[in-house]
Amino acid sequence: MASTTIEVVEKREAAAPPPAPRPPASARCVGVDLFLRLLLLSAAVVSLVVIVTSSETQLVLAGGFLPVSLDAKATDFPAFIYFIAALSAAVLYAIITILASLCLICRPVVSARLFLILSAFDAIMLGIVASATGAAAAVGYIALKGDSKVGWTQICDVYGKHCRYLGSSIAVALFASILLVILIILNVTSLYLRTP
Repeated sequence: MASTTIEVVEKREAAAPPPAPRPPASARCVGVDLFLRLLLLSAAVVSLVVIVTSSETQLVLAGGFLPVSLDAKATDFPAFIYFIAALSAAVLYAIITILASLCLICRPVVSARLFLILSAFDAIMLGIVASATGAAAAVGYIALKGDSKVGWTQICDVYGKHCRYLGSSIAVALFASILLVILIILNVTSLYLRTP
């Protein structure tokens, strides 16, 4: 009788399924990588759309008495043209790397070389977007505050909508730069987890 009790207990223990194995840490990094790249794409597109639509026309008194219609557009300043070009490159880069991240998810075995390449190109794109954001922010600051030493007057009190759009676009581009830093850290971590 004792032997039948032991057999029943052994059968119950054998019937319990083993716990599901957790995916490796590098596989979890690929999912986060895809999410961050989608976020980068959306941030770059939003920043690009806001800067391109930031034109405003105002009547300004020329000579103190003659009203003149003047436009303020993002393409009036070379720094903003560079900013638009950098954001356009970031959008294209984000689309290409989203496709690469989807390939990483579909393929279970991925070489470490791809993570190294992504890290290098993320660093290059970070340099481009961050420098363009800095240049645009510098020109935007002069538009906001002016510079009395060289005689540049502030224009944001006249072109308020234009300056708000510029500031919003610069803020979103700064967020995109931070996302690129996080992506670099994530790819290097992923690379580290793959090394034996």
